[in-house]
Amino acid sequence: MNKSIFTIAFCLSAAASFVAGAQTTFPHSASEDKAGVMSKAYWDIWNSDVQARIDADIEANRKADACIVLDGIRPGTEVKVEQISSDFYFGAHLFNYNQLGKKEYNDRYKELYGTLFNSATVAFYWKVFETEPGRLRFVEEYWDTEDYWNSCEDPMLQPHWRRPATDPVVEFCISKGLRIHGHTLVWGNRKWQHPMWLTTGIKDPEEKAAMERMIVEYGNLQNYKDSETYSDEYKALTPAELSAKFPHFSEQFVNAFDSRIRTIAERYKGVISSWDVVNESSTDYERGLLGDGSILTKSHYGIMPGDYPYRAFKVAAESFPEYVKLNINDYNLGQCYVDEVNDIRSRGGKIDVMGSQMHLFNPKQCLDIADGAAIQTPEHVYGWYERLSKAGLPIHLSEITITAPGNDERGRQIQAVITRNLYRLWFSLPQMNGITWWNVVDNCGAPGEPSVSGLFTRDMQPKTSYYALDELINHEWKTSLTVRADDEGKVTFRGFKGKYILTWTDRKGRVHTEECHVGD
Repeated sequence: MNKSIFTIAFCLSAAASFVAGAQTTFPHSASEDKAGVMSKAYWDIWNSDVQARIDADIEANRKADACIVLDGIRPGTEVKVEQISSDFYFGAHLFNYNQLGKKEYNDRYKELYGTLFNSATVAFYWKVFETEPGRLRFVEEYWDTEDYWNSCEDPMLQPHWRRPATDPVVEFCISKGLRIHGHTLVWGNRKWQHPMWLTTGIKDPEEKAAMERMIVEYGNLQNYKDSETYSDEYKALTPAELSAKFPHFSEQFVNAFDSRIRTIAERYKGVISSWDVVNESSTDYERGLLGDGSILTKSHYGIMPGDYPYRAFKVAAESFPEYVKLNINDYNLGQCYVDEVNDIRSRGGKIDVMGSQMHLFNPKQCLDIADGAAIQTPEHVYGWYERLSKAGLPIHLSEITITAPGNDERGRQIQAVITRNLYRLWFSLPQMNGITWWNVVDNCGAPGEPSVSGLFTRDMQPKTSYYALDELINHEWKTSLTVRADDEGKVTFRGFKGKYILTWTDRKGRVHTEECHVGD
């Protein structure tokens, strides 16, 4: 990042001394790691041969040759070539919109979007998004405002923490020119996704009484467990028998899932360019829990619509414009995930992108990595990537977590080194289309998630990992150069894929500009 308002604001802050040091001290290689931040065993894994392969793959996969004819330009005229956007998505979720407790914190947070990040993931978790049937939290209410959160003593205890009303967030993203990604439409998780009325709001008294005898739901925001308890009667039922026993509930339940997709699609149509339609379903596929053709199935999460991943993609394809990308998303990157995607697509389901998660939730994992443990090594990353790439789809690294163990100086250096090397490797992979950092600010995750995985401290001071990413995204991976037009008025260069502005001055001193795109 050049001397933007954002950088200048930080330089004027009380953290100026830390800022200057953070920009210059994190090591990029074994020879630069004078302080021994990472062990020799770590640099043996991320050695010069690995780095050379990454460099070569970035050159081959993320750059393209450009040849542009500029009308009326004199041969030999100097042309300034400046990249203004990247085709690759560098994203983060925007779950803490206006929730950080001070206007200055919120302003710094928002400034990241459009400077460091060109993509934002917006929260559409069902549980708090629709607390009552038909009452969707599109529009901001008082409890979504900055004033509310600035006076809130215990923000993390509020049910809508990390769940802002969606319209203001979407409007903000549009104002910043961001690519917007919605997360998530269908997910079986009881604690974070399913509103309580979904299973308790059955209108048929007999069905309601019978279901309450068989199932006791206790996955909620106050209880970390995400499960239900089941009677022997429930366990003995097949999906077909379950569906037959609760015909009214079955219809109501499945219609609620379909209606949710259609209502959100109608609201945002093509405004939001991609969606996680189905989240974390491959475990059900792997265990053969997607049903026997019945209207309901017995997922490992609990009751779900039968064959819910396929059904969700069919409804989504009918509801969203064709150009909107429909994603599937998972942390289980085994062969079962590839098989599930291939199965859904073979039956006509529209899946455009495979999402893959990478969470180093335990800070000890990052300490172990620094000591040379075989965690998220190049071999491991190439392994899961090659497996997923066989589905033939773009891959979105949809959620990543990297912690700063201890959140002291060394811990932040460790986080920065791991971040730099993994981002470089991920960026080099041909089918990768984007990377999304999960919790940007420390202590702003969900309960149970690490408090030290941000790029910024809780009071919005930049950590070393912020500078590691800024150096990559806004410097190393952004083309800026000067070339000369040839005798035919052509300008040729090789640059990172994205949009460019070409600027030159004619003999009369008039400045000309032309916008172009370089890439596929």
